[in-house]
Formats: sequence, structure tokens, C-alpha cells
Amino acid sequence: MVVGPAPLWSPDRVGARRPAEGVVSVSDAELTVEVTGAVATVTIRNPARRNAMTPDMWRRLPVLLDALEADPAVRALVLTGAGGTFCAGADLGDLDELLDAGDHSIAVVAEERLAAFAKPTVAAVQGPCVGGGCQLAVACDLRVAAPDARFGVPPARLGLVYPAPTTRRLTRLVGPATAKFLLFTAELIDAERALRVGLVDEVVDDLAGRVAAITTAIAQRSQLSVAAAKEIVDDRAGPARIAWWHRKVRDSGEAREGVAAHRERRAPNFAWSPSDRP
Repeated sequence: MVVGPAPLWSPDRVGARRPAEGVVSVSDAELTVEVTGAVATVTIRNPARRNAMTPDMWRRLPVLLDALEADPAVRALVLTGAGGTFCAGADLGDLDELLDAGDHSIAVVAEERLAAFAKPTVAAVQGPCVGGGCQLAVACDLRVAAPDARFGVPPARLGLVYPAPTTRRLTRLVGPATAKFLLFTAELIDAERALRVGLVDEVVDDLAGRVAAITTAIAQRSQLSVAAAKEIVDDRAGPARIAWWHRKVRDSGEAREGVAAHRERRAPNFAWSPSDRP
């Protein structure tokens, strides 16, 4: 079921509940949000510009993410592009704004919000994933690519400086040598090379099917375990926070339920939600 003119869920109703079953869709300018069960999909739609991110799209993305993070029924998020293209970059129409903002640009704000999203994120990449598109993909937790995906970081072609947070995130992902190659040459690399250098996790023919399988598996796992792992891997959890996570394991009943389900050979019923944390 697709809900039309009066959606039960929208980014302007933070925390609003919607049916656990079926699909709820809402369009927001050139970004589309579709929630199916426990998985939200944000689709970039700007076909005239190969899904380039406009200033309005950069500004709206954090608002959408705030709403999806606040929805306890959403356990994973997919970011993708419409029409066989992920995202060809940022719309450079307002160059002065981009130059003046530097590392405080609306693109960096959106990237940082995506990177800090409390739930697992998966970039499903087809076709070009360039510049601002690569910026968004790298900010996701996982990246799955179709064989036709192409990746590039073009600031050296344009006389721009890639944002420092983005550059550091890219370097952590692929290592200094590959990051320098991408930044210095501004060349596109294909999906297989992206896989070899660690820019993507998998290259698959059935992109939608594989991403659905990954997000379904994530949604069935203990969200306490997943959320703690994300914070620790991203180096956002200090000693006090890690101690808090271990207390939650004891107090929440997640571990007892998981062990009991394993012994009884049944599916676990994990009830903890990221909305339960401070």
C-alpha cells in the first residue's frame, strides 16, 4: 500500500507513528522518503542534472534524517538515486556560497548529519557517484554498488578544495594512497576497482535485492548491539559511554533474550530501540 496525498508519516511530523506493515511514501522537493517495514529509503531525484544535489536538497536532508532517526520503527536507512544514477555531485549554481562557506557549507552539514545518523545506513550505488555524491556515499556505514557504478572526487578539475571532514573520512575508508590518487587525478574509477580499494563493500548484479537482504538482516538484529557497535567503530564512544552500553546490556534484557532464543532455536524478540538511549 502506498499512501498518497495525506501521508501517515512525514518529515514534518517528527516521531509520528505509521503502519508497521506496507509502504508509506512522501516526496519532499527532489528527495523522496519511502518507509517499508523497518527500512527507510531516501532517494535522490534530479533527473535533469543526473541527480546533482541542489542547495535546497542539501538543506532538507538533515531534516529528513532527524525525523527518521526519531521514528522508533525505522531500524535502517538506504540512500540511493533514481533513474540508474546515484548522484553526479553538487549543483554548482551558487558558487559564491560554496566558496564562502568552506568546511561549513550546507553540503558538509548534511554529510556530517548522515555520518552521525544513529541507525545503520547503506548507500545503494548505480551509475555515477561523483563529488557530492561520493561525499554522501562515504558518509554511509556500508556501500553496495552495481557493476555500472563509477566513483570520482573532482575538486582538482574545478579548482576547489574538498572539505576537510570529507577528505579525512575518505582517507579512513580507502587509505592515504588511494585518497591521494582520487583527489590528485580526479579520475573516475569503476566498481571493481572501488571494491579492491575498499571504497565499496560489495559489487552485485541485483542491487535492490542485496540491499534489501542486508537491511532486513540488520533490522532483525539487536539494535542495542548494532547501535553500540556503530558508535565504537566510529570512535564516538569514550570510556563512560562504553560503560553505559555495557550497563544497558545487563539492564535491557537483550542479552538474556538473545541467549534464550539461541538455546531454544527460535528467532529472538529484541525490543530495545535507539530512542531508548540518552
